[in-house]
Amino acid sequence: MNALNRSTRRRLQQLKQIPSVWEGDRRRLITNAEGGDWLEMDSEIPPEGDCILWVDGTQGMVRAMDIVTLQTGPEAVVRTLLKAMEQPHNPGTPARPKKIVVRDRELQFFLRGVLQDLDITLEYVPELPLIDEIFRGLQEAIGNRPPNLPPQFAETLIEKAYEVWEDAPWQVLADHEIIAIELNQWDVGTLYASVMGMLGMEFGVLFYRSVDSLKQFRQRAISQESLEQMQEAFLGQDCLFITFEISNEDQPSDRLLRLESPPPSEEVEPVFGNLHPLEGLRSFLYEDEAASMLVSLEALHRFLRQHRQKLQDDAFPPIGSRYRIPLPSSDDSEETAQLSVKVSTMPDLAADLLAMEGGEEDSESFLPSVRNDLVPDNSFLSLGMVPWEMLEMLRLGAEYYQPQSITQAGDGLPVVMIQTSRPKAKALIQDLKDAGGLQAICFNPGEDPLGGDRYDIGLLQTGNGDLHLFGEFGEDDPTHVAARKKWEQRCKKTKGYCGLIIAKGLTGASRGNPQFKDMMAIFEARALSDKELGLGTLQLSLAVDFI
Repeated sequence: MNALNRSTRRRLQQLKQIPSVWEGDRRRLITNAEGGDWLEMDSEIPPEGDCILWVDGTQGMVRAMDIVTLQTGPEAVVRTLLKAMEQPHNPGTPARPKKIVVRDRELQFFLRGVLQDLDITLEYVPELPLIDEIFRGLQEAIGNRPPNLPPQFAETLIEKAYEVWEDAPWQVLADHEIIAIELNQWDVGTLYASVMGMLGMEFGVLFYRSVDSLKQFRQRAISQESLEQMQEAFLGQDCLFITFEISNEDQPSDRLLRLESPPPSEEVEPVFGNLHPLEGLRSFLYEDEAASMLVSLEALHRFLRQHRQKLQDDAFPPIGSRYRIPLPSSDDSEETAQLSVKVSTMPDLAADLLAMEGGEEDSESFLPSVRNDLVPDNSFLSLGMVPWEMLEMLRLGAEYYQPQSITQAGDGLPVVMIQTSRPKAKALIQDLKDAGGLQAICFNPGEDPLGGDRYDIGLLQTGNGDLHLFGEFGEDDPTHVAARKKWEQRCKKTKGYCGLIIAKGLTGASRGNPQFKDMMAIFEARALSDKELGLGTLQLSLAVDFI
């Protein structure tokens, strides 16, 4: 039988013992019939879980509560009990109870062995009135929460969402190219649609309730730098939204990267919600919101179907059309009213929004895509240096050599090493040759505004101008920080030149330490700084991550 170790028992014996009776129990959380709604707690455990409660029956307060999976053993009840003793919820203070009561015989026997020598009386009782009351309140709260979508609109809304996914508006519309959808219904005048996804990071549509809210958010997002300021700006938006969550686990997990080929509809799930400065984020829609979202999605779908060709090649001319769309109804009446909806582009507003970011109105202002399909998965990456003598041997003995006019200075040439299998190495070399060779190697800052993590993003720029990610390194990783410092010092000595070595032997004895015979190609190139690259900080789109 499991027992507390001696030091833990001594620590608990030193706690003040209070003349209270504590109730303890473990119970199943039951979700509502809609599925997906459950007790929101600081836990990532899914709804199929148990709630462990320890309450002070004398004081009438909860001292500790945890959510655990169904498979978790009875030890979890003890862990929560220790929290109740040593780290109780406010306003409780650390203490040891005089008596504990439980309604489960097996739990009683288990705790009897654990609590010996703590001078705590342990009893079985058939009912726990305080815990019964708390759980009734929890289950009522779960049951009373509205579904994510009103039932009468849910099926149609999801169908329209997938139609928009198939339309792929992000292929022709950038997020500053706003589409006005004039409803004049449900206390909504015009919704202003901003499409996310042209950079391939997050996909969705934000339907702002006013131009002022749209402008205010973009201005605040541009000017704010800290995580807290970005979150405040995000929660200050006034809009309905639909975003698409990628459910395929085989997709790249690195959300900083551009998805070159968005997944098929069966691998995405639409998520609806509302943002308001006073409400914050709400991941469900009420009836009027669902109705206006339904009509707006249909209007956007028709507009794209009719005018897509006019929006190709970064064009955003003045376009306007009016559509008669069936009016959603919450009753079962056979007659369906029609709503006249005007949809139009807003090129002047697009120019204003682009000017906020310091951009120009031509295609050259758009950032190049960052691709993640060049470097083979599971490659071994390293940042280092090749002595000049070895470099001369490589130039002569490698299967492929891309030269540059490099003046020898310092101890050697700074290089990025990519080690993979021989077939993949040969394919990588050919891909680089087909893309016009290697033009530059650069490191660019990146961040996750939600998690607060910052990165050093390693990029390869090919001759055709494309950027390819080869590595992502934590900003606080001491090994990488030291390697980057040496990289910068060596690049200064070589007047801004560096190299890429592609090596085989990933699964052999030389894994992580390729020998001369394993090095198949050397590409000499420029070393660009992040300022020369001009991308700024690569940043996650916040819309999906807060949902």
